[in-house]
Amino acid sequence: MRLRRLFSSLAWTLILSNCAFCQQDPWRFVVSGDSRNCGDVVMPAIARGAAANNASFYWHLGDFRAIYLTDQDYAQEHNPKQSMQQPSTEYLASAWQDFIDNQLKPFGNLPVFLSFGNHEVIPPMTKPYAIAKFGYWLDRPEISLQRLKDDHSDETVKAYYHWQRDGIDFISLDNSADKFGEDQLEWLQAVLTLDRENDKIRAVVVGMHEALPESISVGHSMSQTLLGEETGIQVYRWLLEFKRQSKKSVYVLASHSHFYMPGIYDTEYWRKNGGVLPGWIVGTAGAERYALPDHSPREAKTCVYGYMVATVSAAEDDPVHFEFKELNESDVPTEVVNRFGKEFVHACWVANPNTCTK
Repeated sequence: MRLRRLFSSLAWTLILSNCAFCQQDPWRFVVSGDSRNCGDVVMPAIARGAAANNASFYWHLGDFRAIYLTDQDYAQEHNPKQSMQQPSTEYLASAWQDFIDNQLKPFGNLPVFLSFGNHEVIPPMTKPYAIAKFGYWLDRPEISLQRLKDDHSDETVKAYYHWQRDGIDFISLDNSADKFGEDQLEWLQAVLTLDRENDKIRAVVVGMHEALPESISVGHSMSQTLLGEETGIQVYRWLLEFKRQSKKSVYVLASHSHFYMPGIYDTEYWRKNGGVLPGWIVGTAGAERYALPDHSPREAKTCVYGYMVATVSAAEDDPVHFEFKELNESDVPTEVVNRFGKEFVHACWVANPNTCTK
């Protein structure tokens, strides 16, 4: 296993070091999160959108399946009477495999990166079980290469990790338990220190499930717990300090709240306590939609599904630009419509929840 992993890492080193085009032409990646409830219908449409945008990878920000109840799409396929009811033993045993089969496989050979959400640790699910189940994605060659580059003795697959491409460090954090643990905080400090000193790193893109504290979505974020508030504010301040000292761009992505919202850290708190980081919420991959909080920016959207397309350019200053792509019901692949039925697909669009009826 160790030799195979080292061989894979060496292969990726050769590929990246000989990639003459990597730092020339703009390239794209796609990101979204929260694909419970109707994700088996919506995620194939996101996969098709990623392909249409020639994305280099897709990043899922967590909450794969509901777990505390039976997802509507799963029930539609197996037992419609179980929809939105207490989960059965059968559902719990197959929910994550359902996510893999119906939501990840449509991406084909496109690399997929996963961040964990709070629904990944709802009992009877546990963090160790989630790491084991999704180990293939958490130990992708790009991730294992970077982990071994950081520490040649570190072979432990974790729920938090980072990988680099074209001078951008992509950092996937784990706040599925509503906080950041001490080990993760120490690791993040070390990563940011290396990025600050590395002249080849132009920017960092930080992704996680729950938004950091004191965002516009403060009522549904890390601010909901004391440890979440404490550790989340610490991470935000580290990112601010990193940006100030290094003069490198920082972008912060989250989902958890089931809507799209840019500028989530442009709040009175952060304007008075250090500064505003560029931040987005994109919890629009199939989960039941939430009402927008008060004082939401005009560009915020709910009762929609979609994803963000990020374009990475060669610019040293502000090299990553994000654009939200809203999906239409007609974007669902024909084979998915045939499998679930037009009526169910339509219900996902207009009645998830019923307050979204158009």
